[in-house]
Parts: sequence; C-alpha cells; structure tokens
Amino acid sequence: MKRGTELGFDDDGRPVLITGAAPSYDVQHRQRVRKYLTLMAFRIPALILAAVAYGMWHNGLISLLIIAASVPLPWMAVLIANDRPPRSADEPRRFDAVSRRTPLFPTAERPALERHNRPAPETESPHTEFDGSE
Repeated sequence: MKRGTELGFDDDGRPVLITGAAPSYDVQHRQRVRKYLTLMAFRIPALILAAVAYGMWHNGLISLLIIAASVPLPWMAVLIANDRPPRSADEPRRFDAVSRRTPLFPTAERPALERHNRPAPETESPHTEFDGSE
C-alpha cells in the first residue's frame, strides 16, 4: 500500500487528522481520570512531607502549612476532573429559557393565575339517606 500525501499520511506514515470532531468520550474520560490521579498523587506525599518537616525542624507551623495546602486538593481534583471541554460555537443549545420563563410581575396579557371554569355545585336531592337509627 502506497503511503503519501495524497492518501492522508504524513512523512512518518501516521494518518493525518481530517476531521474537526471532538475526542471520543473514552479519550476525554481517560484524560480526566489522569488529571484527577495526578492531583491526588500530591496529597499523600504532602502528608509525609509534613511529618518529615516536623521531624527535621520540630516546627509545627511548617507542618500545618503543608497540611493546609493539601486539604483542598481532593475538592480541586474533583472539580478539574469533572470539567468538560468548552462548548464550540457550532454546538446547539438545548435549553430555551425564554419560552419557559414565568413572569415576575403579572400583566393583563399574562395573569399569574389562570381562571378555570368550575361546574356549579349540585343541589341536594330530596331523598335523604337514613342510617337506620332513630
């Protein structure tokens, strides 16, 4: 099989990307898991570093600063890992807020409560029910 520029391969024989499609969900998920694990990998060494720093300098303030820096790491890792790639301009918007908006101040054209026609109450029948006790 001939590999050349006319078939979509570069000089090293790798295929050239010819689409503007986003990476697949699996690739995105793998990248997000890698980011999460990278950030979380700093937490355990930070705790060990705090213990070593306390052992070397006997200064609790340095150890507390290292621990305080490692406290928000899980929160940051989750936020960064759950982040999706930015929306492209071509991607359609799926929520139309204008048509579902409830008016803050009702007007005559858009009343807050709609009127419902209720049936007239039934009149009592001349036959009364007896429960058998007198």
